[in-house]
Amino acid sequence: MSWKIVAHGSKGMIQAALVAHEDVLDWDYEVVLTGSEIAEDKPDDWVLEAYYPRKPTRADKQALADLFTGGAPDLKSEKLPDADWVSLSQADVTPIRAGRFHVHTPDFPADNSAGVTDFCIPASQAFGTGQHETTAGCLAMLTQMKAQGIVVRNHADIGTGTGLLAFAARDLWPQAQGIASDIDPVCVGVVEDNAAMNGIPLGDGPGRIVMTVAAGTDNPLIRHRAPYDLLIANILAGPLVELAPDFAKAVAPGGNLLLAGLLTTQEEAVRRAHFRAGFRLARRMTNGDWSILWLRRRNAR
Repeated sequence: MSWKIVAHGSKGMIQAALVAHEDVLDWDYEVVLTGSEIAEDKPDDWVLEAYYPRKPTRADKQALADLFTGGAPDLKSEKLPDADWVSLSQADVTPIRAGRFHVHTPDFPADNSAGVTDFCIPASQAFGTGQHETTAGCLAMLTQMKAQGIVVRNHADIGTGTGLLAFAARDLWPQAQGIASDIDPVCVGVVEDNAAMNGIPLGDGPGRIVMTVAAGTDNPLIRHRAPYDLLIANILAGPLVELAPDFAKAVAPGGNLLLAGLLTTQEEAVRRAHFRAGFRLARRMTNGDWSILWLRRRNAR
């Protein structure tokens, strides 16, 4: 049984609530929040949707209302039919082209054009089919890294979801060893299935990817494989700020850090945290309301 609470408001109000949500240390990780515009012709009219694996309690509603400063909008709850809501939300997404990559679900044909890498990523219980602005932005930035001559022999994708960004890094640097991790154990099976579908070899060694479960970089295998020439983290702004010192320990001097999952309004805080940790901005891009940051770790003196 699952439930949903819906709140309507302006773009600024909903985005501010999403930002506030990231700062709540004791937030129930089973409660998933999303925010989006209602229609393309009404870009300032947004909706916040909170998904619950149970009927929301009064405390749940109060916790959601507390995310809004200056008073919460009307919160309406509804019971949902049993379904995999992540899969359903991604089932009808159209293919995207980002950098050298074409990403689609099985409902759409592959793109076998010269110079294009095609990935088929089914809708699943994990996030990351490529259609979200952050994932597409990472694919474009990885393509730019390769074009600028970045050499990668060892890469990590923290918060991998479907495995897509780890697959893209392996495609760009086919001889590098890679590791993909996620805090959600369900991602292990998802990544394994997606790797088999796309011909990505799993396991230890050059050109292969190891999948593991970890919170951030807190994992013996991730620590053992460090330092990394490239570390990717497409998660949320709050964890990105907290993990900056850990990323500095994991990335080699002169190595590359690709960050996403942050709104443009959160970019300053993320960049400040990583500046203090020893990173410098190499390039940034925006995709909609989202920032994608390519940082380089300072060389050791």
